[in-house]
Amino acid sequence: MNGSKLSVNHVCAAGTAFLGVLSIVTIISAFLFAQNTTAIVWLCLLFILLVFSCVVLFVVFLRRKLVLFSDNLCRTIDDMLNGAAPPPQMHEEENLFFKINYRLAHLYDVLRENRESIAKERADLQELISDISHQVKTPVSNLKMINATLLEQPVPEEKQREFLQASSGQLEKLDFLMQSMIKTSRLETGVISLDRRMQPLYDTLAAALGGILLNAERKKIHVSVDCPEDIALAHDRKWTSEAMFNILDNAVKYTPAGGDIQVSVQSWEFHVKIDITDSGKGIAESRQGIIFKRFYREEEVHDVEGIGIGLYLAREIITMQGGYIKVTSKVGYGSTFSVFLPVDRIY
Repeated sequence: MNGSKLSVNHVCAAGTAFLGVLSIVTIISAFLFAQNTTAIVWLCLLFILLVFSCVVLFVVFLRRKLVLFSDNLCRTIDDMLNGAAPPPQMHEEENLFFKINYRLAHLYDVLRENRESIAKERADLQELISDISHQVKTPVSNLKMINATLLEQPVPEEKQREFLQASSGQLEKLDFLMQSMIKTSRLETGVISLDRRMQPLYDTLAAALGGILLNAERKKIHVSVDCPEDIALAHDRKWTSEAMFNILDNAVKYTPAGGDIQVSVQSWEFHVKIDITDSGKGIAESRQGIIFKRFYREEEVHDVEGIGIGLYLAREIITMQGGYIKVTSKVGYGSTFSVFLPVDRIY
C-alpha cells in the first residue's frame, strides 16, 4: 500500500495493536524464562528496541505526511491566489487533513464568488460611465457650440434669444440626466429605503397622472382612468408614483397626437394589477426584453425627448417592493405595461 495514502489514524491504530501484541509476547516469554535472569534482560532490551523502532517509524511517517500536506497546502493556496481550479477533494473523511482541505475548498468558493462579484461590479461601473459619457456628450457639445457662436460672432437680438432658449433646453436635459442618475444610484446603493405603508393606490396614481396631463393635452391625447378608490395596499407612495409617472410619460411620448391612453386597476388575491395601455407605435417582440435596460432607446425614436432611464428606474422601484412589470405589445397596435404590486398586509 502506498504510504502517502495511509492516514495517521490508521497508522496509530496499527502501531497500538502491534505494541499490544508485542507486550503480551514479551510478558509470556518472561514467565517462560523466569529462571534465567539474562534472558529477561535480553527480552527487555529487545522490547525497548522494538518500541523505539516503532516510534522512529511513526515519526518518519508523520513527518512525511506533514511534508506532503504542507506542499499540498502551499500549492492549493498558490492556486487560489492565481484563480486556478479549486483544491482536489480528499476521501479520508475522518482525517484531520481532510477537515482542513474541506475548509480550504469552502474558502476558495467564497473567494471565487467575491472575485466574480467584484469583476461584475467593475464591468457594470465601466458600462455606467460609458453610458453617462455618451448621454452627456451631445448636450455638452451643443452648449459649447452655442456659447462659441455667441462669443465669436455678432448675433442679432432675436437670434440670441433662440440660442439662449436652445441652451436652456440642453441645460434642462443635463439636469434631468443628473437627477435621474442620482435617483438610480441612491436606490441601487440602498441610500434610500422604501417606506411601504398601507394607503390607497388611487392617490398615488393621481399624483403620477398629474405629471403627464399637460403634455397629453398638448398632443390632444385622451387619458381615461378606471381605479376604484377603495383599493389599498402597502407601498411607498412617492417612489411608486415616480415609477407610474415614468411609464405614463413614455406612453405620452410615443403615442401620436389624438391617441388614447387607458389606465385600469384590478385587485387580485395576491397582487394589484395596474394596466397602462397606449395606442402608440408598439414594441417589437425581440426588443421587449431589453427596453428596461439602463439608457436603452430604439434607433427610430432618437428624435423623441428622453434619455432611456425611465423604464429602468420604474422596474427597480417596483422590484424593490416585491412586484414586477410585464409588457404586452405589437408593432402598430400600441403597448400595455402591466404593473403587479403584492398585496401583503403591513401595519
